[in-house]
Amino acid sequence: MRHRLSTAFAVVALVLAASEVQADEIKVMTSGAMSTALKELTPAFERASGHTLIVVSGGSVAGAPDSIPDRLRRGERADVVIMAAGGIDDLIKAGRLVAGSRADLARSSIGIAVRAGAPKPDISSVDALKRALLAAKSIAYSASVSGVYVSTELFQRLGIASQVLAKSRKIESEPVAAVVARGEAEIGFQQISELRPVPGVDVVGPLPAAVQRVTVFSAGAGAGSANPAGGRALIAFLSSSAASPAIARSGMDPVARP
Repeated sequence: MRHRLSTAFAVVALVLAASEVQADEIKVMTSGAMSTALKELTPAFERASGHTLIVVSGGSVAGAPDSIPDRLRRGERADVVIMAAGGIDDLIKAGRLVAGSRADLARSSIGIAVRAGAPKPDISSVDALKRALLAAKSIAYSASVSGVYVSTELFQRLGIASQVLAKSRKIESEPVAAVVARGEAEIGFQQISELRPVPGVDVVGPLPAAVQRVTVFSAGAGAGSANPAGGRALIAFLSSSAASPAIARSGMDPVARP
């Protein structure tokens, strides 16, 4: 742990020294997949840099009022954006993020959760997953990248779209696991790192490998940032091996290796 912290301090100090910047606030927009890891890493970064992180959350896919693309389109400022890599690329093309600033942080898998204490369905194979979904009384999926895949590709690949879409619900502006914990859905799909932190649910496991969709989550620097040097320091820290253990603990596979 001491070595990881010293590495974190070194990464941040080098970037800040090169830019000769004074400590200030850094506004971060992050999708839910990285929220737990970012929360754990924030104190170390703030101690090393003297900066204060101001974090707001939103989905990677436009369409919800609090999604990151919609926030930026409305003119909200962000020094750093963390979301699905494809969304980062789209925002760079739109001029809302700095070209060449994308840094890949983690690979994230989709999982399934049920209410705490409820029987866990067998999802160990594609056929077992298909049977579990057909048997479920209600299904919830996110409005972000995992939910787009589940509702527009997975159900179709399993050949059960007509049976399960009618009993499925897209969840916006809150974790899918919160809906499952309240008993409003029997089964919930979302990135595993978003399911784990929510009390009142049990994570059954990841989707079978044959139908899994792994998403890379990345960081990018905001165009017109009020604190570009601080943003660069944060991106360098999050993409360094110093951040890898926290990313792994959150349920994702870090791109950087210790």
